[in-house]
Amino acid sequence: MKIGILQTGKVPDELRDETGEYPVMFESLLARQGFDFQTWAVVDGAFPDAPRDADGWLITGSRHGVYEDHPWLPPLEAFIRDIIAADVPLVGVCFGHQVIAQALGGHVEKFKGGWSIGPQVYDFPDGQKTIQAWHQDQVITPPEGAQTVARNDFCAHAALLYPGKAYTVQPHPEFDDVFPAGLIATRGRGVVPDAQLEAAQARLGTPLDRNDIAQQIGLFFRERKIS
Repeated sequence: MKIGILQTGKVPDELRDETGEYPVMFESLLARQGFDFQTWAVVDGAFPDAPRDADGWLITGSRHGVYEDHPWLPPLEAFIRDIIAADVPLVGVCFGHQVIAQALGGHVEKFKGGWSIGPQVYDFPDGQKTIQAWHQDQVITPPEGAQTVARNDFCAHAALLYPGKAYTVQPHPEFDDVFPAGLIATRGRGVVPDAQLEAAQARLGTPLDRNDIAQQIGLFFRERKIS
């Protein structure tokens, strides 16, 4: 099964040698599930020709906001709607979660409650899961027909299931400790409050349920369900 990765952001230069780009992280996350991968850097204006160019699609995270003015955002939203119309399974993570919601009629904004970074606990239908987060933007109002399937006190719509069509999550199952630690060290100061950065640093090393989300994503690609 061929998974098309739509890359919507770039890893900071100072971290790339250690972590690789976002598509590399997802290929590692979903390894041993029998998928082949091809990446289109839509952030650079490189788009697939058609939704059927892959058997499933995954939209990555990004430092950009879905409400910002970038020339690649309107065609990305149009392509999302084309994927849904073509009945090809679609997965989104963080920015991907948000842009899919916006493209389908939901509302995303910079959350007034501030940032969520580091390992966070989310309530899923099959129990609590700990996953890395790094975001301020949130889906505030999901699109019609989307089902909220994960949440916590900070993020009311941490995962959305569009039955038979798409599955999206706000936190980052593709992150282990290395990338968040790098962001804390190189990008967090002056953006995220220092106390929050220090608390996130202290939580690094917490066992993560990354594989649970990887299995959900793989199951959704194969069978259009998450359990």
